Amino acid sequence: MEIDNEGLASVAQPASDPIAATEADLNRPKRAFSGMQPTGEPHLGNYIGAVKRWVQMQDSGSINFFCIVDLHSVTIHQDPDELRKRTRSLAAVYLASGIDPDRSTLFIQSHVSAHAEACWLLNCVTPLGWLQKMTQFKDKSAKQESVSTGLLDYPVLQAADILLYDADQVPVGEDQKQHVELTRNIAERFNRLYGQDGPTFVIPEPVIPTVGARIMGLDDPTSKMSKSASSVRGHAVGLLDDPAEIERSFKRAVTDSSGEIRFSDNPERAGVNNLLTIYRAITGRTTEQVESDFASARGYGDLKLKVAEAVIAELTPVRERYQQFMQDPAELDRLLARGAEQARAVAMPKLRQMMHRMGMVVVGG
Repeated sequence: MEIDNEGLASVAQPASDPIAATEADLNRPKRAFSGMQPTGEPHLGNYIGAVKRWVQMQDSGSINFFCIVDLHSVTIHQDPDELRKRTRSLAAVYLASGIDPDRSTLFIQSHVSAHAEACWLLNCVTPLGWLQKMTQFKDKSAKQESVSTGLLDYPVLQAADILLYDADQVPVGEDQKQHVELTRNIAERFNRLYGQDGPTFVIPEPVIPTVGARIMGLDDPTSKMSKSASSVRGHAVGLLDDPAEIERSFKRAVTDSSGEIRFSDNPERAGVNNLLTIYRAITGRTTEQVESDFASARGYGDLKLKVAEAVIAELTPVRERYQQFMQDPAELDRLLARGAEQARAVAMPKLRQMMHRMGMVVVGG
């Protein structure tokens, strides 16, 4: 498939000079990179905080790369058959939610070998102390008897993911902001060490949504809705749940005893605030409009039912399209292969530029 975006095509052109092949056009459209691991069942928090935003970004004029980061998922042991199943399933979720392969590059991380190769090169300029200070590494390693090197090195691979595509923007949740800051530090250090011919990397910015950045668990509105806890009854709304199950989940949602349906910063009202946040993110209505919608509600039962109805209306078409994609695995694989080809056309020239600037002999196209 021809890449018809001039900003993308310009960096994908082959050239004998690995530096010239990836020189950025100052007037090119902004680029964005984001991804999700194919582990656990995707839930409403993933949809609101990530996928729904990605779909909207396709109308922003940016060049978008949306990745299924399967290399990241094996930092802890995965059943191989289950990982393959979940990887294809997540690709179908992306497509069913509205990621358009004609407007965005959708691919599986392991299909583009430049990610792993660039990670090694960036490892060699990343101080160990930077990685040991990462909050997520501390939290996750504290819960495991044995910690893999991959878990420690995860943020460097994430940096490679972002930097290979000269991403200006990285849509992330608040919990990933530190990782993007580390990516910036790694890029700046590489640019200083190997910047005789100018900077190699664009310095990316994290983009954190003002609405729906953190969707909390329905059973515990003080903790973020999580894939790892999604199997706990009443914790999450599965992205592919049927309407009856979605309604049951919301009926079990934790609220409080005040009976007031308004946004609040009071931690004791976190449950109601979470429900209103979900409704606002799904409907796109303002804070004032949301509160007006519930002004005549007859209690939290009405609140839960109306939020459930909004979520069901949003997710039912997604579930139906998902089933269609999963019924045609050959077409799904074809789209993923096309996306990987598009991603390689951008990532490989950048990798060759990195290698050249670090002193390696780079031959071929």
